[in-house]
Amino acid sequence: SYGPANTMITCISNMSGKTVSGSSETGRLIFLLGASGSGKDSLINALRHSVGSTPRPLLAAHRYITRPWQAGGENHLEISDAEFGLRVEHGLFSLHWQANGHRYGLGREIHDWLVSGPDVIVNGSRRALADARRCFGARLLPVVLCVREDVLAERLRARGRENEEEIQARLARHRQLSSLPELKGCARLENNHSLETTLAALSSLLHDSR
Repeated sequence: SYGPANTMITCISNMSGKTVSGSSETGRLIFLLGASGSGKDSLINALRHSVGSTPRPLLAAHRYITRPWQAGGENHLEISDAEFGLRVEHGLFSLHWQANGHRYGLGREIHDWLVSGPDVIVNGSRRALADARRCFGARLLPVVLCVREDVLAERLRARGRENEEEIQARLARHRQLSSLPELKGCARLENNHSLETTLAALSSLLHDSR
């Protein structure tokens, strides 16, 4: 057992003083949520190639995961379970949690990035949302990436990672997503069309939420 599903390690409230540029404004952590197949990884990868497309500098953070780097579409950092435990022991994660038989962590370096001023976006998890809210407070902007069920079904079948029974189970969980109490108060971002359209909508969301 890995213990609690969500474990908070350090808190953004430890950030104080001015940024390296002399401004007192720190960045926000954009905590991207959504059903599997909603396009979180595709959006983050697009942002990595679209520097300057948002109203403020935006960095994309990698997650540390005890899962082979070839699995799935995420550009994550693969580490062993033993190394993950060592990093937990030494307080090197801002947040960590477990899901789907793997352990996931956000590195402590995220705090340094936020202090320096840029916003940071990360592929989040609703399992870790409550701890993220406690840890990052007003610096956290949780965003749910929304997609129509027919679009989601098409994407899941196209990627070929699940059989039809598994796809139907994911679609059933997707139907429940909008009513989950833990997602109350999250911003919503539609991703039913091109990535360019979603990027433009994200830029507007980030501007309007300041």
